[in-house]
Formats: sequence, C-alpha cells, structure tokens
Amino acid sequence: MKTIGILGGMSAASMQLYYRELCDLTRERLGGLHSPQLLIRSLDFAEIEALQAKGAWREAGDILNREAHALERGGADLLILATNTMHKLADQMMEGVGIPLIHIADATAKTIQSAGLKRPGLMATAFTMEQAFYTDRLRAAGLEPLVPNDDDRAEAHRIIYDELCKDITTETSRSTCVEIASRLAEAGADSIILGCTEVGMLLNSTNVTVPVFDTTLIHCQAALDEALA
Repeated sequence: MKTIGILGGMSAASMQLYYRELCDLTRERLGGLHSPQLLIRSLDFAEIEALQAKGAWREAGDILNREAHALERGGADLLILATNTMHKLADQMMEGVGIPLIHIADATAKTIQSAGLKRPGLMATAFTMEQAFYTDRLRAAGLEPLVPNDDDRAEAHRIIYDELCKDITTETSRSTCVEIASRLAEAGADSIILGCTEVGMLLNSTNVTVPVFDTTLIHCQAALDEALA
C-alpha cells in the first residue's frame, strides 16, 4: 500500500472525517486489522481563515506548497488536500512537488459522470460557489453545475464557518441546508455536490430528494484506489 499524504486541518472537523473515512474504507476493502498508511499534516485553520478573509491567497498558497514538500520529504507517495476551498491554490501548492495530487473536483466530476448525471447543484463555501476555480473544473469535465442564489450562498457560507467548522450541528441549520438543496433541485439540478468537506455533517441521501455526492467520501475513495493500485 502506498502512503497517502494528507494536508488538512482546514477545518479540524473535516480532518476527523477524512481520517475516519479512510480507516473505514481500508477495513472494508482489505478486512481484518488493516488500516491505511497515512502521513498527516494538520494546519491551524484560524491562520488560514484569516488569510482567506483578507484575500491573501498567495501567502496561503506558499504555506500549502511548503507543507506539500514536507509531506513528500516525509515519504508520502501521493497527496490529498482535505478541503474543497483550498483547491483554489492546488497549482501553487504543487509547484516543484514530484508526487501526484488527487484533485477533489476531478474525482467528484468522474463519479457524477459515472452515475449518468450532468447538472449538479453545488453547496459549498462562498469561495467555492462564486469563484471559477471549482466550477470551471466541473465544466471542463462536461458537467453543468448550478449554484444557489445570493441569499442561499451567504447562508450556506455562514453555517459552514460559524458552525460546521467548529463541530456544531443544529436542526435549524440542517433544515436550512435541506431547503437550499430543494431549491437547487427545483431549479433543475439532477444531483447535489456536498462541495465543502463539512456539509455532509448536515446533508445526505436521506434528506435530499436527488442523488447526493459527498466530496469527502469520494476523495477518500479516489485516494485509496490510488494507494492500492
């Protein structure tokens, strides 16, 4: 088994989901006492979020690049960035790095295509929904992503940063996210991308009326496929 290098901590809640999913998937595939070979670097999200808020993306990218090199030196055979939003900086992160990155948007697009679907609704941070780095990647794969309206984007972003990233889940926010997903489906979405690694804490196939694609689970599955190849 290859060693998966995980650059995470953005947020800590997300990092916990990744670790649990990778352990569960490895045990399901290999049985017994098997667990994944991981090298983890978990950052202080408060520092990264402050850079996001002031638009200091170049500085944030320098941090990711430094940490990617550290994971490579530490023996990682492949990398995953355990956050959707920070894939905005994927190219900068991988400058000079000699091991592959499993890109979360590419893995998600491939899974949606395999299901025969084409118009996914995207629920994520405002950065991911409103900037082109993610939706352009989906379009390049032949998909036609839909995003929520202005008010719904703002509320989804608030729930993610004020609650989910702090490991807080409320029934009020769950209902709000279900309503946002329903409005996307009414607008023509044939599926919903849980495009923030924490959104799966509120939404799943039991409370959304169209197929749900959880990017955390998809990303973990893609990374394990590569590690076991």
